[in-house]
Amino acid sequence: MLSFNSGRVKEARKLSRRSVRSERRLFLADGPKAVEGALEVPERVVEVFATPAAAEQYDALLAGVDVSLVDDRALASLSDAVNPAGVVAVCRHFDTPLDAVLAEGAATLLAICADVRDPGNAGTVIRCADAAGADGVVLAGDSVDAYNPKTVRASVGSLFHVPFAIERDPVAAVRAAQAAGLTVLAADGGGEVDLFEADDLLARPTAWLFGNEAWGLPAELAALADHGVRIPILGRAESLNLATAAALCLYASARAGMRGH
Repeated sequence: MLSFNSGRVKEARKLSRRSVRSERRLFLADGPKAVEGALEVPERVVEVFATPAAAEQYDALLAGVDVSLVDDRALASLSDAVNPAGVVAVCRHFDTPLDAVLAEGAATLLAICADVRDPGNAGTVIRCADAAGADGVVLAGDSVDAYNPKTVRASVGSLFHVPFAIERDPVAAVRAAQAAGLTVLAADGGGEVDLFEADDLLARPTAWLFGNEAWGLPAELAALADHGVRIPILGRAESLNLATAAALCLYASARAGMRGH
């Protein structure tokens, strides 16, 4: 059984740092949902660590998998969860080029995150995109690393289900979506279109553009969108959490698109 000081555990632990993840093109998938998603494509997985108790608990999930057993302290050092589930996988990066996400005009619903820096928000947007049947997610600009352990965990396995691209230039992401035939809608509290009155617009192939949690979208980026869309605030709340707003927008598009068909 591998201990906290095992060389393999030490090397895996280094993947908590973004620079190491980027250099090695590896990351950690923590918990049974993430590991299950990773194992859907076995060549994605380099190694699986589990405590003996977790290996027994998740025997069906880990059937046929070469598992490296570790003690509780070693496993805890690989997890950022308060109560680790006992299973962590080392996985290879697998993001998709933006042009592949948009290939042949097949995408009809896309989420573009511009400078979304909170890993919980980014992971939840990915999860919402998966739930709404979106074709992809783009993490653009200075957005959080998709492979940040908190992002992976917040996606609850959806990171492995939805194609996602990493694009340093959010302007390029918006223009690529428009070139692929998508109407770009900026989620903007001051947008000219009310989400509740936009069914015809929402039925079109759409890329939603979401901005930073604190300051939203830069004016010059919002101006590139085809329309700004606001979510009406019916009570006294000043605004909505980014992930909540993204869920409402993506589901509104999914609902309008289904009715349109």
